[in-house]
Amino acid sequence: MARACCLCLMAGLAGLLTPSFAAQAPAPPEKQSPPKQETPAQQPGTGAQVHTGTSSGIDTDVRIENLLADHQYFRVADELDQLPPEQAQLYRGVLANRENNLRKSIGLLEPLIDKVAASGDPVHEKLLRKALAEDYLREGDLAKAAEAYKALDARVGGKLSGDEKDEIEMPLKMLPLAAANPATTVERCDPFVMPVSRNPLGLRDIPVFVDARPHSWMLDPTAPFNLIARSVAHMVGLKVSEEAATIHTLTGKPMQVHVTVIPRFTIGGRLTLRNVTAFVFEDADYFFPESNYQVQGVLGYSALQALGRLTITGDATIEVNPDKGAPGPNDDKGAHFFLDGDQMILALGPVGKERMFAVDAGGQQSYFTSRYYDEHASEFAGQPVQMFTISGMQNKTPQPAYIAETAALDIGGTLVNVHYIHSLTQPAGDAALDDVYGVLGIDALDQFRRYTFDYRTMRFSVGQEDAAQ
Repeated sequence: MARACCLCLMAGLAGLLTPSFAAQAPAPPEKQSPPKQETPAQQPGTGAQVHTGTSSGIDTDVRIENLLADHQYFRVADELDQLPPEQAQLYRGVLANRENNLRKSIGLLEPLIDKVAASGDPVHEKLLRKALAEDYLREGDLAKAAEAYKALDARVGGKLSGDEKDEIEMPLKMLPLAAANPATTVERCDPFVMPVSRNPLGLRDIPVFVDARPHSWMLDPTAPFNLIARSVAHMVGLKVSEEAATIHTLTGKPMQVHVTVIPRFTIGGRLTLRNVTAFVFEDADYFFPESNYQVQGVLGYSALQALGRLTITGDATIEVNPDKGAPGPNDDKGAHFFLDGDQMILALGPVGKERMFAVDAGGQQSYFTSRYYDEHASEFAGQPVQMFTISGMQNKTPQPAYIAETAALDIGGTLVNVHYIHSLTQPAGDAALDDVYGVLGIDALDQFRRYTFDYRTMRFSVGQEDAAQ
């Protein structure tokens, strides 16, 4: 974006780009990934972090790769006219994937598969195949998604980073179990309000009916799949597959999952889905002895998107508007959010100066990263340093941090305050975290009296009652 100058790289060699993927020679090894960054610096006049290091000689295509990896979607869109048509088409397809415009993304990317594969360029092929696999998965075409993830692993698996391999482990291993499952269908209903409860983990459970039997399932918008405990599947009489997949990334330890199909699944007693695919876990794998809490099921993105627009309120309810009609005149309010792999990315700030934050609506820990600290260091002057541990990281070494007692966030033009958020002073050493300005979990979202995720318009908004005074 000509907005948000977070990544300053030179663009003087745009004329060296070849006109098509088929004629394009593989990029030199040093251009396969974004340049190494060692010391964050400030771009004059903006306060934005820039990446220092090797920037001379970087052509337009590699610069856009860097911007995309840095979640700078607006700026990527602004610069695509500098690329040859087919390269621009590739990035437009990837941007449509991030915007959850699945039909558009598939329409742009599918025609490029053969040319990109023949070009011998693993960077572009990885971008294309990964986005297309995600498109099929979110669209609910499990057979195509299974084949797409298999092709991604076969073609460019050796070029994936450790984080990228972890990101695709679940769909790569689990989707073959569900490839023959029937497609999920949704029965339309009017807007409704459903109660929610807080489980012992501090996360939200919502009422669901699994073939007319009531249960409480955990709400996790960032989970790619629906999950169900074996005891619940057995109680309802669901047929569980004999085949299983062993995964590691869901809980951090090896666990076996099977697959089932729920013939009728109702959310909040109102919204009914037919033929819902759910992956079956052993009860012990999702039991928390310290709180004596057994997870009955997890409602992931594949079912959550059917809710359309949901507003979480402070009175223990969720307002659901599943209408799939044309957006109304006020539906463009709020901040854009994007889906980037297994991350939900929220663009906060005024137009042209947005900063990207990750949303963890299934986690209880919020914090700002060193990118935020670099721009706000003066606000922490004189405060004592505290040690802070990021939950879920393999390396749980405590990090030096300050506490932001009050921090202002611009959410689509509405200025709101969040309180008591740790701000790391150094990079965490995890690219998925260090590339954003912070992670907003349930503990931050709960500070708002109401907030809305609209999957129809890909907007996140808060109520005016939460506006900073």
